[in-house]
Amino acid sequence: MATVAARPRLRVGIVKMASCDGCQLTLLDLEDELLALADRFEIVEFPEASSLRSAGPYDVLLVEGSVSTPDQAKEIQELRRQAKLLVTIGACASYGGIQALRNWSDHDAFRAAVYAHPEYIESLATATPISEHVKVDLELHGCPISPEQLREVLVSVAVGRRPQIREEAVCLECKRKGAVCVMVARGMPCLGPVTQSGCGALCPTFGRGCYGCFGPREQANAASLARTFALGGREGEDVSRLFSGFTGWSPPFRAVIAAYGGPPGQTPEPVPVGAGAAVRDATTSEGSR
Repeated sequence: MATVAARPRLRVGIVKMASCDGCQLTLLDLEDELLALADRFEIVEFPEASSLRSAGPYDVLLVEGSVSTPDQAKEIQELRRQAKLLVTIGACASYGGIQALRNWSDHDAFRAAVYAHPEYIESLATATPISEHVKVDLELHGCPISPEQLREVLVSVAVGRRPQIREEAVCLECKRKGAVCVMVARGMPCLGPVTQSGCGALCPTFGRGCYGCFGPREQANAASLARTFALGGREGEDVSRLFSGFTGWSPPFRAVIAAYGGPPGQTPEPVPVGAGAAVRDATTSEGSR
């Protein structure tokens, strides 16, 4: 009887740029699935968990963190050349993360205020997502990422199919869980209508508005939601603050932030042509009715 040759394990690398390591820990937190994953994947680069190192090549490369230093900008180029499939994991890698709020500020002034010898600190004026530097094949959003979505990506890669990840707003997760809408019932601001699902509606379930950790969903109408907040009596800076979080550097949220004065306490970004101005004009028009 003929035997079927075992499929070779896929070479996987997990690396980080500027980040907190939380998304890498999500992989380690899979626990019960780790042994099964080891049967299908050979993790050859994972400094968070192993001293074994490899410069590639990789069948799959998971990248956490934003590009925030000159060395990282060079490193991601080489990593892209070594990876067949590059997957960003988390808000930092996909949108720049919370550190991207510095993109609106005076980088040199902040560096001088924090470090006694700023001349020793090599950092870029901006913290940017991986996709602004190299081609990204797949993005996993969240702060941190969803273990269920990570598992789905790994399984799909192993069997050679397209990942089945829902494209929907957090509001639908609230509906499925029976969570009461905090906007309707309590008048609280919530980014759920424009945020990609994946968190299990964690914040609304506990009576808090969504912070937008998973970033804008496809075709998110962030401008409309911002007008709703403004018409509800919130000042421009308050509206801007709601979008100035983990995924504030994403284009839909960035346009709203620019239209409402920039991140609170920081130098406003120039309003994108036709984007922020359109949001503010529409808000003024709605408010005069």
